[in-house]
Amino acid sequence: MNSWDEWVELALQKLESHKLLRSVRPIHLSKDSNSLSHSNADDFEFFDELRQWDRDTVEVQISETTYHKWLQDIPSSGDEVGCNGVVDTEVGASAGTFKTLILFSGNDYLGLSSHPTIIKAATQAVQRHRMGPRGSALICGYTNYHRQLESSLAELKNKEDCLLCPTGFSANMAFMTAVGNVSMLLANGGEPSVDARVAVFSDALNHASIIDGMRLAEKQKSIAVFVYRHCDMRHLNELLTNCTMKRKVVITDSLFSMDGDFAPMLELVKLRKKHGFLLAIDDAHATFVCGETGGGAAELFNCESDVDICLGTLSKAAGCHGGFIACSCCCCGKKGDVA
Repeated sequence: MNSWDEWVELALQKLESHKLLRSVRPIHLSKDSNSLSHSNADDFEFFDELRQWDRDTVEVQISETTYHKWLQDIPSSGDEVGCNGVVDTEVGASAGTFKTLILFSGNDYLGLSSHPTIIKAATQAVQRHRMGPRGSALICGYTNYHRQLESSLAELKNKEDCLLCPTGFSANMAFMTAVGNVSMLLANGGEPSVDARVAVFSDALNHASIIDGMRLAEKQKSIAVFVYRHCDMRHLNELLTNCTMKRKVVITDSLFSMDGDFAPMLELVKLRKKHGFLLAIDDAHATFVCGETGGGAAELFNCESDVDICLGTLSKAAGCHGGFIACSCCCCGKKGDVA
């Protein structure tokens, strides 16, 4: 046994034998007869040039009091925003006046959070189905619309299936925990031996959510973490060559948020073929903005079939909220099954 397909299949069999596999069954939401009728796509407007809402995405206001506190490195709770113009004698500014600033730290890359078409579609969805889920996805909060979104994301990433998560952060946490659970499930009672654990190789500049997920799995003694120098494939190859563990995973940001550089995708693919590891990428910053169809870094570098797991978020270029894990069914289990 030397492939992830076999290991995952055995792990799923263990879960099934302990009656721990559950099916996520989408419910169909009823339509309120008093709500607005569903509009066709033709009812939505499309625009070919910049408009005021594009500027609204990056233009923000803060109170003068908060602004001056920031300049003096004084902690601010934000409560002064509603102080009805009372002068803060500490900084000598009126809390009732505001200062307009340009936001350079936002992740709304395409400005979709302020786009009239998106706002109209979201408003109609709320009018038809009301706000919020009826429970967790596993119980009764999973609908046909969630399933449609998962299918669309899987198609975007050129993968067989997809699982939605509350956030991109939780997607990385869930993935790293699941990877560790493979070795836990395959251990014959108790914690796995050192050689039976999963070896996880992580880029030194990976996102905090990946690091937190690895720390959690490490505490469970289900994985061993090896950190390679940022985008240094010679160092990664050396670590992989010297590692005696059979189960190996390499995880990296595809587009690093702080440095703005891409992971060496094609070199990672070559190492994957050489060492047989599971390749996972956090595609949060490349999704919808890289590749011909917005499929992300793997599409940009034409290596989608060589990326086993693609994680991402909907809170950046998509301009809304949520995260996802897209992969082939052999890596995530049978369609609709969750542990």
